[in-house]
Amino acid sequence: MTFKVDFKVRDYECDLQGIVNNSVYFNYLEHARHEFLAFKNIDFAALAEQKINLVVIRSEMNYKDSLKPGDEFYVEVEAEKVSKLKFAFHQRVVRKHDQKIMLDAIVTGTSVNERGRPFLHQEIEQLFS
Repeated sequence: MTFKVDFKVRDYECDLQGIVNNSVYFNYLEHARHEFLAFKNIDFAALAEQKINLVVIRSEMNYKDSLKPGDEFYVEVEAEKVSKLKFAFHQRVVRKHDQKIMLDAIVTGTSVNERGRPFLHQEIEQLFS
């Protein structure tokens, strides 16, 4: 099952060209990942309080087209275990009215302990079982 979060472009997210600024897509993707984790009963903030931090180590974003003010869209999220220490979120930004893919991305991460050492926390492991 693909997880989805709905959004609507706000005017202030656009640049002088009248399109969503490329940096804003990072915010959309991050919010969708956090909502996905919450949906899977993984509390990002609680992990951080335990000195377990989920960190992004790589972001690949392929811009296909530009969102404009007022566009309604959703962000899809799917998780994949990449290795013993890494996981990836496959994400797409899709404009609702025509189902056009505006961006696709792969965001790779890991979890680190209080000493900054990478490991795959057991709660993250449950995303793949």
